[in-house]
Amino acid sequence: MYARSTTLQAQLSALESGIAHVRDEVMPGIEGIPGCVGLSLLVDRHTGRCIVTSSWESEEALRASAARVNPIRNRAAEIFGGSPVVEEWEIAAMHRAHVTPEGACARVTWVKTDPSRIDSAIDVYRGHTLPGMEQQLDGFCSASLMVNWASGRAVSCSVYDSAEAMERNRMASAALRVDAARQARVEAVDVREFELALAHLRVPELV
Repeated sequence: MYARSTTLQAQLSALESGIAHVRDEVMPGIEGIPGCVGLSLLVDRHTGRCIVTSSWESEEALRASAARVNPIRNRAAEIFGGSPVVEEWEIAAMHRAHVTPEGACARVTWVKTDPSRIDSAIDVYRGHTLPGMEQQLDGFCSASLMVNWASGRAVSCSVYDSAEAMERNRMASAALRVDAARQARVEAVDVREFELALAHLRVPELV
């Protein structure tokens, strides 16, 4: 499974119209492309940072979709009022504890390591981080890991039932993150929290 993420620094005044556009126009347009498995939208209403992620059943489907996705992305960027930054990933892990409820939120952690250590980092995530999240973090809903093999970059997205649950587990999450980084020999480069405005990624269980 593969994914394409588009990060936008949106104008705060354009957030509601941008969210509506992704829901009503972008999602149907993307999901109509062969090989698309779904789409999600993360929104930070304080900073305007938004991340649209589409999932694809194969690398070939991801590549073949580029020409059709470009105009859809550009129109969304116009409505949000920000320039898009596009990244491509392989989805290395996905686990859902239960269905994502209305009002769910997500914590996203970006890490980097030597590309030669990506395999071991995935093993640590599957064997240590995912079980730790499910057992220790209040309101845990689901989590995924996406990797870029060439650059050694990876991103974990963990979803929680509510903003309140995510706030309550912030310290426990930080401790788990530090321990996982030590075991996997990765460096966390950024951690952000978002509202999960659209949750239709539909990636199957990958553990």
